[in-house]
Amino acid sequence: MSLRGWTLFAAMSVIWGVPYLMIKVAVEGVSVPVLVLARTAIGAAVLLPLSLSRPAWALVLRHWKPALAFAFFEVIAAWLLLSDAERHLTSSLTGLLIAASPIIAAALDRVTGGERRLGAKRIAGLAIGFGGVAALAGPELGGGSTWPVLEVLLVATCYAIAPLIAARYLGDVPAMQLTTACLAVAALIYAVPAAATWPSEIPSAQVLFAIGGLAVLCTALAFIVFFALIREVGATRALVFTYVNPAVALAAGVLILDEHVTAAHLAGLGLILAGSVLATRRSGERSGQVSD
Repeated sequence: MSLRGWTLFAAMSVIWGVPYLMIKVAVEGVSVPVLVLARTAIGAAVLLPLSLSRPAWALVLRHWKPALAFAFFEVIAAWLLLSDAERHLTSSLTGLLIAASPIIAAALDRVTGGERRLGAKRIAGLAIGFGGVAALAGPELGGGSTWPVLEVLLVATCYAIAPLIAARYLGDVPAMQLTTACLAVAALIYAVPAAATWPSEIPSAQVLFAIGGLAVLCTALAFIVFFALIREVGATRALVFTYVNPAVALAAGVLILDEHVTAAHLAGLGLILAGSVLATRRSGERSGQVSD
């Protein structure tokens, strides 16, 4: 992989590893609908000038049904559940649980007809990965955090469903215009709930910085860098950074928010990542394929 590719890879690993930290800070000062509105509206406003191609928008409109379904799972439902869950869970645990997305995606791909068969390695990967999820979620389920944990696992499921929709029904739709449309639709949906829960006073500078970082860095800039990474190394290799994100989320929560890490967290992370590698590897794929 080229130096540019490695640079973009490192940027994505950090940019999409720190949202959990920023969400944790932001929900201390604003309601969940306000946070989601700010993130989507600002993100759409930043991306819109970069996506003013009429033919591209015509393709988005032509595929509006799968595009709306993609928006629901990738943004509308996922960001609501994620932000609400972090009102009760640490950012590091949230990031670790989200790491289950590749495992869930592999299972969903199989049951929806995407894979004709699962080999022994992929079945073992699914089992190992779900074992890691159990190691992370188990202690929390008995401590009054059942619903927040389930919310995060629902987010991981949403993040697994959205790429399946994109791969099967939106392959011809330009990613920049699709992302802008998804963010704009989500902003419209959350406008009224956000207005009803608007803060009575200006949030702290820390909260405002977190909201701005989420909208500009972790949403708008993230998608721009992601598209550049795909153009540089291809879609398959571009997604490898998802294996690094949980570690970034864990480190950010520990170093900045002084969150506590247990042996179960580390063991769960290791099992999920190992399971993801096995469960998402296609037959005949070599382990060294992602770096040349």
